[in-house]
Amino acid sequence: MGMQHVWKALMGFVESHATGIAATAAAGVGLVTLRIWLAGGVCHSRVRLEGKTVLITGANTGIGKETAVDLAQRGARVLIACRDLSRAKKAAADIRQRSGNGNVVVKLVDLASLDSVRQLAKDIQENEERLDILINNAGIMMCPKWKTEDGFEMQFGVNHLGHFLLTNCLLDLLKKSAPSRIVNVSSLAHEKGQIHFDDINLDNDYGPLKSYRQSKLANVLFSRELAARLKGTGVTVYSLHPGVVRTELARHQLTPSALWKRILIVPIYLLMKTPWQGAQTTIYCAVEESIADVSGLYYSDCAPKEPAPQAKDDQAARRLWDLSTSMLGL
Repeated sequence: MGMQHVWKALMGFVESHATGIAATAAAGVGLVTLRIWLAGGVCHSRVRLEGKTVLITGANTGIGKETAVDLAQRGARVLIACRDLSRAKKAAADIRQRSGNGNVVVKLVDLASLDSVRQLAKDIQENEERLDILINNAGIMMCPKWKTEDGFEMQFGVNHLGHFLLTNCLLDLLKKSAPSRIVNVSSLAHEKGQIHFDDINLDNDYGPLKSYRQSKLANVLFSRELAARLKGTGVTVYSLHPGVVRTELARHQLTPSALWKRILIVPIYLLMKTPWQGAQTTIYCAVEESIADVSGLYYSDCAPKEPAPQAKDDQAARRLWDLSTSMLGL
């Protein structure tokens, strides 16, 4: 009898609040659908990587770490290059445990120091017989106006120049290991980016977002020019947008004092990709068999995507290359 009363009361509540319940259910379904859509593509390649060596920068957290787990699961020797050795060692232990692959090696690199980048490259050249996949993943986003050890604007220095130098230093080993791949993690932010050739360090007009956009456009232009220079070598190049991902990259926007930002970002945060989802396009570019002979393209959600018009400017790509080599003294 008690259950009948409960059931009757429940049905009465449903009937009297039918519109509200229907609206809530529709909103819930819509939110789940949006979340699934935003999750993007998944890399379905089952390629194995036994006997292959992979180097990933910034693989102690976020999409870099998830990429490392995936490639380690495929049997690769995975080198994770990070600037914080204690965090890197903890990450490496977790990657070994999750992947079942003990061949995960920690390397030290601070991309804000050209000397550190050169030391890493020398270490790889002297101690690794091959390098099959280089993933330039590490990055910094929308930080204050900081400078690298060598006096460059921090975001351009870390996101572009550090990886530009590392890649060029390792080209001979990549060529020797061909077919091999270089994967540059860029961003949708490149679409509103501009290379400020006359003020590359933005000394006259710095803005955190302006700088980030410039550095991410530089990633795509670098990939385009590098692909052209490597034609016929068996080394292919890819750049990509991983999606809007829940990682530590946004730490400079979420300062402890900015409580209003934290409150406003909660619903957005819930819709962001997880690091695993964000890593899928990187993994796709690193292993997908169908794009083995394709080079210089830009990808998003595990598929080719048209980059912004300024990212297809070959003259700007060559000019950026020349400027970068000049800044680095190459």
